[in-house]
Amino acid sequence: MIGNKQGNYLAKRLVEKLLNRSACIAVIGLGYVGLPLAVEQAKIGFKVIGIDKNISRVNILNEGKNYIQDVDSEVLCELVKAGRLKASADFTLLKKADVVIVCVPTPLNEMHQPDLSYIKAAVGEISQNLIRGQLISLESTTFPGTTKEIVLPMLADSGLKVGSDYFLAFSPERVDPGNKKFTTANVAKVVGGVTSLCTDLAVTFYRQSLESVVPVSSPDVAEMTKIFENTYRAVNIALVNEFMLLCDRMKLDIWEVLDAAATKPFGIQIFYPGPGVGGHCIPIDPFYLSWKARAYGFQPRFIELAGELNNQVSEYVIQKIINVLNDRGSCLNGAEILILGVAYKKDVNDVRESPALKIIKQLIDKRAIVRYFDPYVPQLAVPAKGNLLNCTELTPENISGADLVLIVTDHSCVDYQLVTEHARVIVDTRNATRKVVRGREKIIKI
Repeated sequence: MIGNKQGNYLAKRLVEKLLNRSACIAVIGLGYVGLPLAVEQAKIGFKVIGIDKNISRVNILNEGKNYIQDVDSEVLCELVKAGRLKASADFTLLKKADVVIVCVPTPLNEMHQPDLSYIKAAVGEISQNLIRGQLISLESTTFPGTTKEIVLPMLADSGLKVGSDYFLAFSPERVDPGNKKFTTANVAKVVGGVTSLCTDLAVTFYRQSLESVVPVSSPDVAEMTKIFENTYRAVNIALVNEFMLLCDRMKLDIWEVLDAAATKPFGIQIFYPGPGVGGHCIPIDPFYLSWKARAYGFQPRFIELAGELNNQVSEYVIQKIINVLNDRGSCLNGAEILILGVAYKKDVNDVRESPALKIIKQLIDKRAIVRYFDPYVPQLAVPAKGNLLNCTELTPENISGADLVLIVTDHSCVDYQLVTEHARVIVDTRNATRKVVRGREKIIKI
């Protein structure tokens, strides 16, 4: 480790605590990223303090109960009972931690600009409770420069010096909710520290619980890495969504086209169209990059276009519904629409930035009667409408009672043959009905 005498001494002491598992780990933000990470740290013997302003989450966790699908409920309960994992809303507990990990949301504001209020609030609390020898790691997805330009100056208010008194790094989360193959533990962790000593310490910490850690030269590189990963997906999804719009006009089946293209063993990776993009990262990250690029006098037109196209595809779905109803002598005003799936992806309960939210709002604005079925989401708040919808039962009566069934999320547990047999007409945005045998004349795919 390369650093000054004070920094090297504190680093050596922290490494010893990490290696003998006596270190205390604090995780700020106990959501889809923070809670799985906290559990992984507690599983290998660290004492973990989870800090969240959401008192409901704190109480649920301290009762040994789970609210995140990717976390093993039995493991979590055992860790809480053993005293290795506890939650609190008290930020002064940060003074007891050797490592502090920030896993808070980074949404967009109404102007589609980065909202760093959660990061700033968390870092402000850290600064007030910062002690010598601590390692601070930011995991929240953000634009390149956040760690050095925003976090570092805020921590400087503590009077402590980075690389000498404390250590700072950025290590982007790479969580894919619902993915059973790639989890927090086995996905490679990219780490970039403000100084080389900061990087070394962050690498040492993450290597205790994760299978692979990849050090990079700076926090900026680590921040850009995460932005690139999600922008790559956003751009390719936009490309296939545009192909979908073209195939619709040409009366071609985009799903058949993609299945055929997927037979090529080289030079192509297949992405699929849909009603829009969801989750915390893909709908948001390209806008973070675009905002930052303008500070350098650069306009990422290709990336901005992809973001705009992915946002507009939900409007295409609405128009598709209107056309289908019109063809059957009906209209959207007063029509009963049954939506299947409101989570942003299949087999998860995560509705963050789900295209279903935008679609439902537009349907209600156009005076449609909306019901939904999603076994993972018992209630759904419609943004800007004040509506709280409850999940309906997926019965033959409820299916046949709808003027149109709209498949937004292709959950594996749904019997799509049953749905097709009882539905009047189906608009399928995910090709969920591909295995349906009887009643295919009722299905309109996008």
